[in-house]
Amino acid sequence: MSDLFAGSTETLTNRPLADRLRPATLAEVTGQPHLTGSDGAITRMIASGSLGSMIFWGAPGTGKTTVARLLAGETELAFDQISAIFSGVADLKKVFETARARRMGGRQTLLFVDEIHRFNRAQQDSFLPVMEDGTIVLVGATTENPSFELNAALLSRARVLTFRSHDEASLESLLERAEVDTGKPLPLEPEARASLLRMADGDGRAVLTLAEEVWRAAREGESFDTEALVEVVQRRAPVYDKGQDGHYNLISALHKAVRGSDPDAALYYLARMFDAGEDPLFLGRRLVRMASEDIGNADPHALVVANAAKDAYDFLGSPEGELALAQACVYLATAPKSNGVYTAYKAAMRAAKEHGSLLPPKHILNAPTKLMKSEGYSDGYLYDHDQPDAFSGQDYFPEAMGRKTFYDPPERGFERDIRKRLEFWSRLRKERAAKG
Repeated sequence: MSDLFAGSTETLTNRPLADRLRPATLAEVTGQPHLTGSDGAITRMIASGSLGSMIFWGAPGTGKTTVARLLAGETELAFDQISAIFSGVADLKKVFETARARRMGGRQTLLFVDEIHRFNRAQQDSFLPVMEDGTIVLVGATTENPSFELNAALLSRARVLTFRSHDEASLESLLERAEVDTGKPLPLEPEARASLLRMADGDGRAVLTLAEEVWRAAREGESFDTEALVEVVQRRAPVYDKGQDGHYNLISALHKAVRGSDPDAALYYLARMFDAGEDPLFLGRRLVRMASEDIGNADPHALVVANAAKDAYDFLGSPEGELALAQACVYLATAPKSNGVYTAYKAAMRAAKEHGSLLPPKHILNAPTKLMKSEGYSDGYLYDHDQPDAFSGQDYFPEAMGRKTFYDPPERGFERDIRKRLEFWSRLRKERAAKG
């Protein structure tokens, strides 16, 4: 079998740092102990002597491609790699034909498909026969949620393994390996070093690329503080795709922080989305939704505030308009909460679908003609404004349906409840600060 990492005519020192430090064995892979550690899922799979098809799901720079290559090496499978970005049906046919020829010779192929979620449904289905007859062991890599992006038939034949973003300890270990490889310390002050780890955003390849930029920029004896570091690397953008998982994860976190009456966390996630370039009007629309779904009639003014903030951004634009959305976000987080209207609406909608087109009771139907009056339309209707306390108590549901209760009005005393919640967050912050 040829060297999986060969092919470059450059000297070792001219290769990018991330490539030079690519692990040579699964045991050297960092950041994924649940997969490649001594008791990891992949380690157990190799030990069992049976390798099944897999989908590697994780953020960029978590080691998906590296692990796939090492898997082929440690199981003595032939390794083929394609990218869904550059490959079509013709390319797949050629790969499958080559794999079948190998299979006839007694050797199985591990086919690594990068960005597999970019294949359409028909292309994904084309993998099924060669997976089922053992021609290939498929290892697909995706940064998107497989549940949404991959066919159910494909998922049923492959195990999904989640690659976690590197934590700071894992990224620090990569920096230490890089310092050993280059034979010199990274010229950063301690605070700047911590900032560089945060800039990498859990991406192992990124932290090594950033480190290379620092080494290239530093003069003899120079060491950068945080401010100088930002100037040198021009700050790497957060990992966030407005149409994909990062988008949905953060808006979910924002919504739940508002619902949970945590203004600090809500502001943090709002700022994360602003920083990543999210459309502020999208956030404005979501805030309006939160005002109705989670606050409702506990504070009807919340809907007015959220709408006003959306309109204010539309009027002011960026960057001034973001402050109005932040104001609304804090208002919603600290407002009293009730999902009474939300749950009542869903229950009423279910009832409307279940009971069909029932005629309302005749006493609340208008009778503009003699025929309708003779049929009993409007007969017995009581005009509420003429009744004691302006309330007649009549039944307005269809007779065949019976009386239903959908809406449970919220209780009062919200101001006290909100103070308790804010006091709780304050106590929690102090306790965490005391523990260091």
